Amino acid sequence: MSTAPSTVHPAARSGARPRLLINAFLMNTTSHIMGGQWRRQEAQQHRFNELQLWTDLARQLEQARFDTLFFADVVGLYGDYDGGWASHVRQGLQVPANDPLVLLSALAGSTREIGLAATSSIIQSHPFHFARQISTLDHLSGGRVAWNIVTSALENAHRNFGADGLAEHDQRYEWAEEYLDAVYKLWEGSWDGGALLQDKDTGIHADPQKVHKIHHRGPRYSIEGPHLSSPSPQRTPVLFQAGSSPRGQQFCARHAEGTFTLLPHPQAAAEYTQRVRTLAEQEGRSGADLKFVQGFHIITGSTEAEVQRRVADLDSTIDVHALLAHIGGGIGVDFGGLDPDTPLADLQTQGSQGHLESVRRFAGTQDPTLRDFALFRTRANQLAGTPEQIADRLELWQDAGIDGINLINHTIPGSYTEFIDGVLPELRRRGLAQTEYAPGTLREKLTGTGPDDGRLLPASHPAARFRGAFADVPVG
Repeated sequence: MSTAPSTVHPAARSGARPRLLINAFLMNTTSHIMGGQWRRQEAQQHRFNELQLWTDLARQLEQARFDTLFFADVVGLYGDYDGGWASHVRQGLQVPANDPLVLLSALAGSTREIGLAATSSIIQSHPFHFARQISTLDHLSGGRVAWNIVTSALENAHRNFGADGLAEHDQRYEWAEEYLDAVYKLWEGSWDGGALLQDKDTGIHADPQKVHKIHHRGPRYSIEGPHLSSPSPQRTPVLFQAGSSPRGQQFCARHAEGTFTLLPHPQAAAEYTQRVRTLAEQEGRSGADLKFVQGFHIITGSTEAEVQRRVADLDSTIDVHALLAHIGGGIGVDFGGLDPDTPLADLQTQGSQGHLESVRRFAGTQDPTLRDFALFRTRANQLAGTPEQIADRLELWQDAGIDGINLINHTIPGSYTEFIDGVLPELRRRGLAQTEYAPGTLREKLTGTGPDDGRLLPASHPAARFRGAFADVPVG
């Protein structure tokens, strides 16, 4: 059980700490991260096809003043488990799964303030089409949209969109660089401010001198333009990205406003956040432009004994084989057919000694098993304790550079109800959670800046170079 010292950080007593961003990490599927928990009697995520499940949850989270509904997504099956993909279907491992952009369109109409973040891979949608979808959703939601940028590491996903197999890692990031250039040109450069007039007296709907074709030509895309949507409240959505490799960190530092992490401990968070903020400064941005949001499972109770009972109860329904299928599919290793109690030392597929040592510390043994490895991938990001202990622990993560949390669920809506009723009051008592939404767009809400400069990306962001870049392109 992850607990924290009972003493409260002095900054918390004085109210000097900034608040934490609080997102709900979701997926429009039955089994997202915590394999097997959908079978619990109280779990409702098996109703993922029902709109009411999501509208009820969205309203609950908005009433609790969560910042964002953060939807994960994949566009293909995970790699083989036990020699094929049948187990993924049998266990519901992120299949079936629905399109989060379509769901968020519905949730935009049933909420007023909460952010709407969708994962979309560069491989799944042409940038002209995707830019139009995002602009439309940003218009209809009043400027509440975020995009979690992914390049897709699943081979089946790439095969679903016409490729022979998985593109090489760094090559996927080069692809992403062009993709972002194209959507930036559409969002930031195709329409000047004030182009949309809608003057009923003169009959002039928009000024053609302020609307531009972008004539993008690159290795993968040829886009003439102009952007068919007028500028939305944010123009470019709030940009999230999770980059762990050196190339991914560089990409994150260049483009992201928020980065989603699954780091194993605060020391790793301190190293990672400092490294990426330094890279951002090398890109001409401010390190403060990036918000780091750490994924956590949170289990709470009024006493430590109650917490221990709750952890044991949730452990009793977790499906280790589903966890191994998920982990193995993500790294390209088939763990199927292996006894979960196989010693990890007998396998040569798990990477660095540092990672093996982390599993040893978690398991409390020098001979961890495959089962320990599967559980480590979920428990390393588990905070279990009383509300005060959890708040203490979150302060340590905040001191390490983490700006917020992505709350991973065991059950829907139970995990969120437990957090709202149990932990949130203590976070608010310490000034670590907002009590009301700030006005404005999602970007303004997250950054705390006003409408004069907070609605759009700052001038230091690479997207800003396309503002006014096409003014000399002939019209007609």
